[in-house]
Amino acid sequence: MAITSTGLNAATTAEYTAPTAAEDKSILSKDDFLTLLLVELQHQDPTEPMDSEKILSQTSQLATLESTENTNKALEALAASLSSTQQFSTISAIGKTADLGSNAISLEDGTNTTFEMYFPSSISQGTVNIMNSEGSVIKTLDVGTNPAGVYQFTWDGTDTAGNSVDGGVYYVTGSYSDSEGAAQTTRVGAYPIESIRFENGQTLVKVGSSYVPLENIVEVY
Repeated sequence: MAITSTGLNAATTAEYTAPTAAEDKSILSKDDFLTLLLVELQHQDPTEPMDSEKILSQTSQLATLESTENTNKALEALAASLSSTQQFSTISAIGKTADLGSNAISLEDGTNTTFEMYFPSSISQGTVNIMNSEGSVIKTLDVGTNPAGVYQFTWDGTDTAGNSVDGGVYYVTGSYSDSEGAAQTTRVGAYPIESIRFENGQTLVKVGSSYVPLENIVEVY
């Protein structure tokens, strides 16, 4: 495609005409009602003029239609404004902790599973505890000595004896000592909010390394 010396695309010099949306003829507007009323008045029999009560009734209907239309427009504008305000108000949650409401992870037969856990304070030593549906600890993973933050762990799907466990839902908590020796606990499902993203009208919240829809969060603290 040729480029002119002015840097403009020579193939786009013709005037562009934006397409117009097709008019919806399935709904009568107030102007349509007024047109029908005027036509009715023009073609009435002079010897039998239109009933004045009928004219007043139709005029009242026009006024009601206009009022309803204005109300609908105002409500649409208000809804758009509230939606925008609600989206941007979530920005104030950055830096706080989002709770997804569950510490469950999923394991498929014969595979590994990866999950993330947030440690609000520095770790001197600690373990990650993987539990079955009965609450019994079937596997522990070493945390090591690390600063506060979100850490990723991989579980190979075996128990403490090295035997493979059945696929299904398991639950993960963490027990550790901070740098001052105080006992601390944490769990999967609670992460700091790092950023907010707006995509296709949806609010997405970054927790750990993933973005989740705002409606998936049950508590922010």
